[in-house]
Amino acid sequence: MLKDMFQNKKNEKPPVKSTVASPSANIPDKMWVACPGCGRMIYDKLYTQNLKVCPMCGYHIPMSANERIDMVFDKNSFERFEYQIPTSDPLQFPQYKEKLQSYKTKSKLDDAVICGVGSICGIKTAVCVMDNSFMMASMGYIVGESITRTVEYATENKLPIIIFATSGGARMQEGIVSLMQMAKVSGAIKKHSDKGLLYITVITHPTTGGVTASFASLGDVIIAEAGALLGFAGQRVIEQTINQKLPKNFQSAEFALQHGFVDIITQRKKLNDVLWKVLSIHCS
Repeated sequence: MLKDMFQNKKNEKPPVKSTVASPSANIPDKMWVACPGCGRMIYDKLYTQNLKVCPMCGYHIPMSANERIDMVFDKNSFERFEYQIPTSDPLQFPQYKEKLQSYKTKSKLDDAVICGVGSICGIKTAVCVMDNSFMMASMGYIVGESITRTVEYATENKLPIIIFATSGGARMQEGIVSLMQMAKVSGAIKKHSDKGLLYITVITHPTTGGVTASFASLGDVIIAEAGALLGFAGQRVIEQTINQKLPKNFQSAEFALQHGFVDIITQRKKLNDVLWKVLSIHCS
């Protein structure tokens, strides 16, 4: 008996594995989305129906340029401008062209902005929509040239223009050529303004660097989505420079509104209505 109790168990048969599928095996891919704001899981259909806004914490998850165009413009009214601008690589930055090609393939965009003309509640307007899935919507030659041409089109055709801004800043791989876009776009906007035409900026999360320091801050009316980050340098860099602790909500859209840098803060679901009201007042 004792011999049976202490015998070597190497020869025992392994336990039979269950053939019943676990509950997780029946859950389709991408059925749930994690909110970057609160970390909670959002049911995909609810996430889509709520325009990518977390129903728990209200965090506005970034949208692609195409998603935003579908959301904002009247159905079948948007006409995209195809500029066919050649790639700029003035510094011959290592592997930059390969990286651009990779982003083009993944995003199916020529670069980090889509430009065109369409109608919002029947009011025709030119538009530039930046997309941070393409190199964090950094501003290089193609982005700056595309926006400049669209502003010039709006000026020639006496149209208002809306720019949906999001960016990580100037594109370092293009050096001074990238920084030149700040002045070029700003100059085109000045000519548009001199004609008495309306320019609306919509600040989306995040908008930083050279884009903030140029055309994102030049709107006649500056609208921001709730909770959007708006700033130039990072908060830690500023704190280290001035040796002061900054407020927790520093560089948020709400902080910018309190200090006069933003005119309107809106929830995403109300953005169309806000744009229509501003356009109808100025373009009557």
